[in-house]
Amino acid sequence: MTDLSSFSALRAALAALPGPDAAAAAGAADRNAQLTKPPGALGRLEELAQWYAGWRGDPRPQIAAPQVVVFAGNHGVAARGVSAFPAEVTVQMVANFRAGGAAINQLSELAGARMDVHALELDRPTADFTEGPAMTEADCCAAFATGWAAVDAGADLLVAGEMGIGNTTSAAAIAAALLGGTGWAGRGTGVDDSGLARKEAAVAAGLAANPGREGFAVLAALGGREIAAMAGAIAGARARRVPVILDGFICGAAALALRAERADALDHCVAGHLSEEGAHRRMLEAMGKRPLLDLGLRLGEGSGAALAVQVLRGALACHSGMATFAEAGVAGG
Repeated sequence: MTDLSSFSALRAALAALPGPDAAAAAGAADRNAQLTKPPGALGRLEELAQWYAGWRGDPRPQIAAPQVVVFAGNHGVAARGVSAFPAEVTVQMVANFRAGGAAINQLSELAGARMDVHALELDRPTADFTEGPAMTEADCCAAFATGWAAVDAGADLLVAGEMGIGNTTSAAAIAAALLGGTGWAGRGTGVDDSGLARKEAAVAAGLAANPGREGFAVLAALGGREIAAMAGAIAGARARRVPVILDGFICGAAALALRAERADALDHCVAGHLSEEGAHRRMLEAMGKRPLLDLGLRLGEGSGAALAVQVLRGALACHSGMATFAEAGVAGG
């Protein structure tokens, strides 16, 4: 069992995370050079296939067992009027996930993915971070450990999604704390101008109330249990050499906390899509991630990343299924 009971333990676990299989990556690159196509003709699909091969340790891989995990948490800052919906919607949407009625259920089924839902103490919202830390170190680590353990040992691809009224405000505050600058708050669930002003004020107040923090301490001070759990799932996937497709703005905030602790912590991740949330592009640029899709999505739940599974499947279908020049008897290889 990996000790995840303190920030120092989380840092030790993060430091121990493995890298990709160099031999498998080299084998995939060699195979890619022999496939019946002009060099580079499949563009980013070629990069994706080789990236996936390296993390799975197989030069000719396939996706057989993708997993989607949705984490839900409630936020004290929601009482500040930062969302277009009331906090009780979190509980209601968890029931909808479990009944199979949400968008993520449909996209998970389309991707052939197992879908799991983890509700994290919805009857105990985090504290209002405009007045001090949202979570204690113990609470943050417990949520992180839930995410770490949620990754199926047999999975070969992970999508981490979320649900939590108020969590775009939390994500904006995390981004502001870790990346600096202003303008991180966006429309989220569709707030009007006064709602956006409340979000911006909440982010500024949160930064003022929780100064001088870095990495996991920022996650605890400004995050939510579902965001900490997503960070844990992303790290837990790396421990099992499971590639990750990142979702939107909130998932990106969770990923930023890992990146703040270890510079290459997200090498096993690709960005599934560019969210309609305005600051998501800045966040992806800071992480050095190019999105696979740009469809104006802002739902969350893991929906954009789940849809992007189809792109990765296409990359691997070509890489692992195409004939080489020698196999096809085609000149030019």
